[in-house]
Amino acid sequence: MNDQEDSRIAESPRATFLRHAAEGSLAYQVATATGEPVFFPRVAEPGTGDTDLRWTTSEGVGVVYAATTVRPRGGEPHNVSMIELDEGFRMMSTVVGIPASDVRIGQRVRVVMQPIGENGAELPCFEPAGEDS
Repeated sequence: MNDQEDSRIAESPRATFLRHAAEGSLAYQVATATGEPVFFPRVAEPGTGDTDLRWTTSEGVGVVYAATTVRPRGGEPHNVSMIELDEGFRMMSTVVGIPASDVRIGQRVRVVMQPIGENGAELPCFEPAGEDS
């Protein structure tokens, strides 16, 4: 067993992602053979099954690729957005700091970690970056 295998056994990809988020950074994996980003965190590259993945950190800047406003009965509206990061991967998240209905496709955003859920885990959300693409 090599060091890379030891680290996968010691900490799952999800745990590694959450640890980075708690430290304030948006981590993702890159397939060593192809240089392609891999997100969401996993043990093997989709399509190839290659397990040679390395962790790196995103600058956390991208654009809103798709967005919808959710209006729960008796609750405040919020958005659910697909964010396309400049590094070439997409992730589901939410845009904070503006009304849900003001989120626009093509809007530049940057990551901000916020406590989410009952346990208050720090997770990546996005806020407007100020310039549209």
